Amino acid sequence: MPSSWVTRSVVGIVLATFFSDVGHEMVTAVLPLYLASVGLGPAALGAMEGAADLAFSLSKLAGGAVGHRVKKKRPWATAGYLLTTLGTGAIALVHAFAAVATLRTFAWFGRGFRSPLRDFLLADEVGATHFGRAYGFERTADMIGAFVGPLVAAGLVWMGLAFHSVILWSLIPSALSVAFIFVMTRDREVPAAPVVPAAAPVARDGKLPRAYWLFVGGVLLFGLGDFSRTFLIYLAASAAGEHTGASGVITTAVLLYAGHNLVSALAAYPAGKLGDATSKSRVLVGGYALGVVTNAMLAVAGGTLAWLVVAIALSGVYIAVQETLEKAVVAELLPRERRSLGLGVLASANALGDLGSSVFVGAMLATGHDVLAFAIPACVGALGVVWMGVLTVRRVVR
Repeated sequence: MPSSWVTRSVVGIVLATFFSDVGHEMVTAVLPLYLASVGLGPAALGAMEGAADLAFSLSKLAGGAVGHRVKKKRPWATAGYLLTTLGTGAIALVHAFAAVATLRTFAWFGRGFRSPLRDFLLADEVGATHFGRAYGFERTADMIGAFVGPLVAAGLVWMGLAFHSVILWSLIPSALSVAFIFVMTRDREVPAAPVVPAAAPVARDGKLPRAYWLFVGGVLLFGLGDFSRTFLIYLAASAAGEHTGASGVITTAVLLYAGHNLVSALAAYPAGKLGDATSKSRVLVGGYALGVVTNAMLAVAGGTLAWLVVAIALSGVYIAVQETLEKAVVAELLPRERRSLGLGVLASANALGDLGSSVFVGAMLATGHDVLAFAIPACVGALGVVWMGVLTVRRVVR
């Protein structure tokens, strides 16, 4: 990995991402099983994750809009990390579903708000030829954190700690993420642009190009078939015959989920590097296609542990490709002054798709329609593959 683009700020962003995800995934790992232990099943999980995804969507748009209007992005990104830390940690202090759902939503608002601001800071640190690698590096740190977090949670539960204690321990890595984003990152100073002669055509400030909107349309369409990966924990626990009354309940389910995140960690940087070297949009289309295959596999054999393991591994790969290359394409499509807003809109489109899909999957699982729960998202996702494929063939995106 060349060191010229791995600056102090890039390292700060990567460390903040890693520690934030350790804390976040410690909570995510115990949340579905905690809900089940108090008599709340997949419908409640779907509603909670859907509400969190809605807050995620709106906050990403808000973060992008704020970033579009302020010169200094670092303080606002830090505030988002702090909000997530406080909201997630406070879940340990409440017991009612409404309170847990509210705090989960509160935490996800901060998590979403910071995303386009952090992504802008990262793009600002590297040249356009390294967008894929930079976002792949950041996604690798994210997924390593998402691998470590569930393992830490599983270890703490195995040691006899209650769910609320695991959540309290998550405050340590989450607080470290706030420190790293504040201390190590910077707002890069860019010389003022030269004055453009009055006769030259000037695009309106904030206007995003048509190619960008077509791309975001494809992201939203695929996102409607891209439900929360938290459901993988539920599926793994069901397939393994685990129940929340047993000691060491989360072992198999959480280890499989951790394996999913490890696969993503291993795939993210190579996917970004491949996109930089060839075509970002073509690599992304391949990732989307793999996502459709994954959902189809869950529909056909999601209740069989062996096939579920395969689907979880494939999910880890396509999530890495998706999260890395979508942002790299947008960073390449947009000029610097519009990048923050564009990244915010992109993230909102993703979150809106996840919202609809998560609520649908939760409702279908709760009513016993396990095949439809994943077959319908697979069909919708296939439409997203076709959409992106057409944009790539017509060279609307590269």
